[in-house]
This record gives sequence, C-alpha cells and structure tokens, in this order.
Amino acid sequence: MIIRTETPADIDAIYALTATAFAHQPFSDGSEPDIINRLRDAGGLRFSFVAERDGQILGHVALSPVAIKGQSNWFGLGPIAVIPERQKLGIGTALMKRALAGLQQITASGCVLVGNPDFYSRFGFISNGALTYFDTPTQYVQFTQLTGSEPRGEITYHDAFGGA
Repeated sequence: MIIRTETPADIDAIYALTATAFAHQPFSDGSEPDIINRLRDAGGLRFSFVAERDGQILGHVALSPVAIKGQSNWFGLGPIAVIPERQKLGIGTALMKRALAGLQQITASGCVLVGNPDFYSRFGFISNGALTYFDTPTQYVQFTQLTGSEPRGEITYHDAFGGA
C-alpha cells in the first residue's frame, strides 16, 4: 500500500469511498463527500492523501485550514475514511500518520478534529476543555499541538463545511 497525494483521477473514487464509509454512521448526515468536493473547489484542501493498493483507493484523509481566535497556522483533519471492508487493517492509521507528518513538514501549529477520543488519542490528540466547536461536548473536540501554545477558543472550519 502507498499513501500519496490525490490526483484529479482520484476524485470520483474519493467521493464514492467517503459516501460508503459514512453511509451507516449514526453521527453522519451524509455531507462528508460533498464537503471534500467543496473544499477542493474552493482551494481549501491543504493536504488530500489517498491510500492505494494495486490501483484501488482504499482510504482518504483531508486537511484544511481552521480559524481559532488568537491562534494561527492550525488545520482541521477530516473527513477521513476507509472502505468498510478494509477497516481495522491499519489503513486509517497510515493515513493519520501521513497527515500529521505533512503538517510537521510545513511547521503547522497543530491539528484539530471532532471525533472519538478512544481512537484519536493514540495519535496524540487530547482535549483541554478550552477548545470548542459549537455545542459539541469538549471531550470530542481534540487537538495535537506541533508548535506554539495550546489552542483555546472556538474552532471555525472552512465554509465548505457549511457551519455543521
């Protein structure tokens, strides 16, 4: 398996993969594939990596700039998806590691996400209770700090997320 930057030829496969991966998730409203396309169309994707094996796209992760009052150079991770029949085989882990390495290469302040602490804590994500996203319980609003100080305040994602 290789992890590489997406190409235009990957766009349809990324859309289909993301739609399939999120189709039966209780926390999903089904908007994830469209968010990726809107980010791409608006030039809001800082990184977009795919996991590929034998020409098949098995997973994808997107990173886009976020705003946090008083902070700079922070990025939001997500959506991240792996085709259901290949989940729990290390593909998501490989994508996470590549995404964080990409942010380290550009000397980003860090990365934020809204997700399951049981999964993301293994990548160094924590909640400090001071980073927020709408009315989401703060334990799900997480970050990994790469440089600078801990983020505090409300996360504002790119407009492609539609305020959701």
